Amino acid sequence: MHMAIVFGMNQVVSHGFGMFLFAALVPLMRESIAISHWHLALVGALTQMAYLGGAMLLGLVGHRLGTARLALATGTVSTLLLFTMSQLRDPLAMIVALVCLAASAAMSWGSIVEIVSRCAQPDRRSTYLSCASSGTAWGYGLSGLLLLWVVPVWGWESSWIVAGSTGALVLVLTGLLLRGLKAPVADSTGSGVAAIPVSRLLSTILTERTALFACLICFLVGFSTMPFSNWLNSYLEELGLPASLGGYSWSTVGITGMVAGFVTGKLADRKGHASALLLIFVCFAVGLLAFAYDPARAALIASFGYGLMYFPMWGIVAGWVNQHYSSTATMQISGLCMVTFGLGGTLGNLLMGLIRDTTGSLQAGYAMLAFVALLLAGLGLHIKRSGRKRVPDAGGPLPEAR
Repeated sequence: MHMAIVFGMNQVVSHGFGMFLFAALVPLMRESIAISHWHLALVGALTQMAYLGGAMLLGLVGHRLGTARLALATGTVSTLLLFTMSQLRDPLAMIVALVCLAASAAMSWGSIVEIVSRCAQPDRRSTYLSCASSGTAWGYGLSGLLLLWVVPVWGWESSWIVAGSTGALVLVLTGLLLRGLKAPVADSTGSGVAAIPVSRLLSTILTERTALFACLICFLVGFSTMPFSNWLNSYLEELGLPASLGGYSWSTVGITGMVAGFVTGKLADRKGHASALLLIFVCFAVGLLAFAYDPARAALIASFGYGLMYFPMWGIVAGWVNQHYSSTATMQISGLCMVTFGLGGTLGNLLMGLIRDTTGSLQAGYAMLAFVALLLAGLGLHIKRSGRKRVPDAGGPLPEAR
């Protein structure tokens, strides 16, 4: 579990702090920095584009960069930028730093996927990957603790310093881990080492079942989860529900995500990836259906399903793809999965905004998200039923997928 813990800490730094700490701190930062609503809108748009750009770059040229060097490089960039954020006072300079943090986060996760897929024992890969991906949930929780314990005493700048210091510690631990990692002898030839040529990458996504379903899963997850989180507090306010319900909901998401990685990863390794995907998708769909029917009573149920599905999903999908492809090809496909996730989130948010402007309410929008969650559950069921009929993919012949 040492590998999973260290890479989970990388996710705390790159995603938990690099992607979400600014959103948590911005109300306090605005007291001393002239951050306008225009700046916030620009941050949202540009960081999303940077994340997609980093993911696309990873899919196209990541296999040529060397993932160990890439993991250390992205960790170094994130750490330096987190320290730098404590000293910046120009909103535009902050936006540039946040854009670089977003691109670095995307490339960091891709390098983690390749290293774990190559170096972890086959029967532990999904556990390690899902635990690592759940590090984002720990980042959520730690950001909240910084707001409660650090900021009131030392100011918002101290949060960025603590985040940077954590990044420096994680960078040292990552370097020590990578120095001793080797691919397991029993798996040194089973999954191959070849990358998918860039000229064939898109055709692989469009024509091969596993790659196509992985990207489709990420698209549907982005379509349903991003609007759910972005519009949740607005919907609760529209319904006249107490603001504390939103706080409890996000606490439930974070706490559930913290433990979901280990539990669902173990399930994927022992019972099969299809079983784990089906479970988390069904729980997510049930939560969103209940929330669409009775938001006041089911907000915490939906938040539980969200946390159970969203954070470990990345690791389980990557582990499933790695059963069919080499570790390098898994990294490439994971990069494009992040791209489809971003496209799904963008489309979902646009449609939610359109529904809000057209109807004056978000009720129909959340019904739409519940329907998409049902599609995810249906896709999980299809993967479960058809998983035993193994079709060889580009990564070479492998044992029958579970």
